[in-house]
Amino acid sequence: MQLSVVIPLLNEQESLIELHDWIADVMQSNHFSYEIIFIDDGSDDGSWQTIQSLASKNPSVRGLRFLKNFGKSQALHAGFKEAKGDIVITMDADLQDSPEEIPELVRLVREEGYDIVSGWKKKRYDSLITKNLPSKLFNWAARKTSGVRLHDFNCGLKAFRKEVIKNIEVSGEMHRYIPVLAKNAGYANIGEKVVVHQARKYGKTKFGAERFINGFLDLITIWFVSKFGKQPMHLFGALGVLMFLVGFGFALYLGIDKLFLNPLGRLITQRPQFYIALTSMIIGTQLFLAGFIGELITRSKKPGNNYAISETVNL
Repeated sequence: MQLSVVIPLLNEQESLIELHDWIADVMQSNHFSYEIIFIDDGSDDGSWQTIQSLASKNPSVRGLRFLKNFGKSQALHAGFKEAKGDIVITMDADLQDSPEEIPELVRLVREEGYDIVSGWKKKRYDSLITKNLPSKLFNWAARKTSGVRLHDFNCGLKAFRKEVIKNIEVSGEMHRYIPVLAKNAGYANIGEKVVVHQARKYGKTKFGAERFINGFLDLITIWFVSKFGKQPMHLFGALGVLMFLVGFGFALYLGIDKLFLNPLGRLITQRPQFYIALTSMIIGTQLFLAGFIGELITRSKKPGNNYAISETVNL
C-alpha cells in the first residue's frame, strides 16, 4: 500500500463525509493505493456512525473508536500502530487541512528523501490575538529549544516515512513535537512545505488558550527528556556530587578550624556553616540517589500508552 491517511477527530460528524470524498477524489486522480484511518477520540455526536457508514461503502476506510476522550496524541499513536502505507499522512478532520496538498507532500518524501515533511500554515484564518500571536511565540520557543527549524509545529498536516512513525512513541500531549521526537530518534531529515489553511466550515475548535500553556510545559518536558531521559544520572548525579562536595567543603573547614585554628571557640553546632554543610550533603545524597533510581527505572520500564478502544471497523 502506498499511503495511509491518519485522521484523529472529536465531534466532527458534519465534516467527515465531505472530507472522505475529497480525499478519495485526490487519491483516485493521482492513482494512489490508499487507506483512510479515522480515530474517533470519544465523540458523542454521531461521528462513529458516520465512520461506520463510510467504511461499509469504501473498503479503504478503516476506523477505531476510543472508549472515551484520551487526547490527540493517543489517537495518533493508535493510528500509527494500524497504518500500513509506505508513507503516512496526518491531517485534522475539520476541513482546515486541504487534501490537495497530499500529492506534493508525497513527492517531497519520495523524491527529495525527507523523513518528515511538515505543513506550514503561513497565512492563517484564525484570530490574531487568541491564536496567531500565541502560536508564533510558541513556535519560536520550540525552534530555539529543540533545534528543529519549523515555522509551524502545530500544523496537523504532515507526511512521514513509515519507518519514522513505527519507531517513535507519541504519548501524553506530545503530538505537537512529533518532528522533535523523530529527530531524537535519528530521523533528522525534516522538511517543510507551505500549505493552504482554510477557515473552519463546521462546528467550533476543540482547543482553547490552555493548549499553549500545555504546549510550553510539554516543550520543557521534551527538552529535559531528550537531553537526560536516557541517562538521568548525568543531571541528578552531577548536581548531587556538586552539592555533596559543597557540604563536605564546609564540614572540612569547620573540622580544621575547630581542631587546629580555634579549638576554644564556639561549638561547631552553634555555627551557621554546620547547617549549610549538613543540608548540602543531605541534598547531594538525595539527588545522587534520584539519578541512580532514574537509571534503574529507565532500564526496566516498558513503553506504553494510556487509551482503551471500544470498537473498530475494518481492522
